[in-house]
Amino acid sequence: MTTVFASPDALLEAVGADLGASDWITVDQQRIDRFAAATDDHQWIHVDPERAASGPFGGTIAHGYLSLSLLAPLMFEVLHVEACALVVNAGSDRVRFLTPVRAGSRVRAHATLAAAERIPTGVRAKTAVTVEIEGAGKPALVAETLTVFVPA
Repeated sequence: MTTVFASPDALLEAVGADLGASDWITVDQQRIDRFAAATDDHQWIHVDPERAASGPFGGTIAHGYLSLSLLAPLMFEVLHVEACALVVNAGSDRVRFLTPVRAGSRVRAHATLAAAERIPTGVRAKTAVTVEIEGAGKPALVAETLTVFVPA
């Protein structure tokens, strides 16, 4: 379910709001292989299912940065701000990888609006995001992301 705000300014009044969770998406081997090709990171724990089966994780795992990159599509499901000319990723204040995402796992994002401040170009929001792994006791990662919402 998407939390919708009428404008960037509406974020200023919503600090602390639970933004909810995205739908689950599957992190399959094909996605992992495409990420390896895009980043030139072909470490066997990511791309060699046979070798990885006897490795420390019992199978291939997603790259940490692949899990982090999924915040883009997952957060578009969680948060929408109307009346924007532009939405810009402004970085992260904190990222921690907690649990490897095994190939075939499903993940989703759950977010809270941690902060929002007016800046010259619009409103910069900080979201506290947890990427959950379906059926796992601990999340894949936690992050504080920064996004600038430029009004239309």
